Amino acid sequence: MKITRVSEHIWSVSAWLVFPITVWLVKEEDGATLVDAGMPFMAKGIAGAVKSLGIGPLRRIVLTHGHSDHVGAIRRLLLESPGVPVLAHRLEIPHMTGEAPYPGRRKAAQYVPRGLARPLPETPDGRLEPVGSLRPYWTPGHAPGHVVYHHERDSVLLAGDLFNAKKGRLRFPLFTFEKARALESSLIVRELQPAHLEACHGGPVPRPADQLDDYLRAHARCAGAGAQA
Repeated sequence: MKITRVSEHIWSVSAWLVFPITVWLVKEEDGATLVDAGMPFMAKGIAGAVKSLGIGPLRRIVLTHGHSDHVGAIRRLLLESPGVPVLAHRLEIPHMTGEAPYPGRRKAAQYVPRGLARPLPETPDGRLEPVGSLRPYWTPGHAPGHVVYHHERDSVLLAGDLFNAKKGRLRFPLFTFEKARALESSLIVRELQPAHLEACHGGPVPRPADQLDDYLRAHARCAGAGAQA
């Protein structure tokens, strides 16, 4: 597994399984936040990265969404760090725990045991509250409760599967059933204007907002979307 420093407070931890799979460690005042948990075989490398970087202990796991390649190492990580909270959007939890199928799928599948994940905290008007140094934003499309995490101080957006990426360019995420919704959610990069974007599948993207108009034009027609460039 490869550990790469993304910014002052963030490191990526990446593995390869047909395609790249990346999770992120964020240095906090009280320890480390893990964003996504990859595949089961990544657990040892993630735990080792927390120790080798000297940013522990692991304090929380926050999820962009609940697909199997984003939650796989949770159980093994919790064996080493019992009691660490696992947080996801409230709309995502029924799908990842097998209570409801994901859009486009006939059957539900349990990727996380019921009762393990807690909803991300929300304000009374439904906005997601900060978790550590990260501010989550609801970005549905790839999954009903997909969330991205913005580290404002470092100007980094941890985008999960809101995009794929290749050679510094935004790519449309694979296995996205609600394509129009995903395109609408991509407008978050225009709002936040991060200097750097990280995608789970693919490399980093500098200044992603500079590419957004081209991205929307390239994909809006095939998605039948109303997102405006």
